[in-house]
This record gives sequence, structure tokens and C-alpha cells, in this order.
Amino acid sequence: MTSGILILCAAVIAATAFGLRRRSTDGRFIPQPVPPTWALVAEAVPAGLGERATLVQFSSAFCAPCRTTRVVLSDIAAREDGVRHLEIDAEAHLDLVRALDIRRTPTTLILDAEGRELLRATGAPQRHQVLAALPESADS
Repeated sequence: MTSGILILCAAVIAATAFGLRRRSTDGRFIPQPVPPTWALVAEAVPAGLGERATLVQFSSAFCAPCRTTRVVLSDIAAREDGVRHLEIDAEAHLDLVRALDIRRTPTTLILDAEGRELLRATGAPQRHQVLAALPESADS
């Protein structure tokens, strides 16, 4: 009986630690020193850069947070001048996923006007997090 309680306590502690770690990192943008990201993205998916920033979202078909992220990023791109949203199917572009070290979906990359990766977030970022992470416009 006592060993069962100890195992239960250990499992609860491990699950709580995992949950707290995941909660503290989901949706947070973290600077990433990566080679020229846009060159890799443009090779896989022909598209243009935003004048101010490009929000590159890696998604998968059965990812519920991907749908939420798509809505948030599309809305921001529609409302913010010079910001473009580009969604990439991770399953269809596995070489790109490996090259950019994308480990889960959704993953959002924020690229500057030259196509350099500024920040990345795993999980669904909130609107205010994306807006705070965007580079300032050239005319402000």
C-alpha cells in the first residue's frame, strides 16, 4: 500500500513539473540564430516577403492549435501594414522542417523584411505576444 502511494505521488509530481514547463514555454517567442531562413522557405514554398515582417506558420492537418494560430496570424497580417502570413504544411515539407529544426506544430517564425528569422514560438501564441514581437515599421 505504501509503495503504491509513493508511486502515485511521484507520478503526480512528474506530471505537474511537465505541465508547468510546457505552460511556461508555449507561445513564447525565443530568439533563434538560424541561417538565412527565407532562402530555405522560398525554395520550398514560392511566396514573397512582407515589407515589415513575415509570419511563417508550420502546421499539420489534425492540429487544433494550428487552426487557432492561423486565425490569429491571418488577422494580424490583415490589420498590420507590411505584415504577411504564410502557412506551411509541415508534413508536405519535411526537408524544410528538418532544416529549420521545427519540432512541433504549430511553430511560428517571425522573419524581418530581409527574411532573417528574428523569433520563433512553439504552440499557439496569443495576439498580444505576436504584436509585441513584430519589428517596428520603417516609417514609425
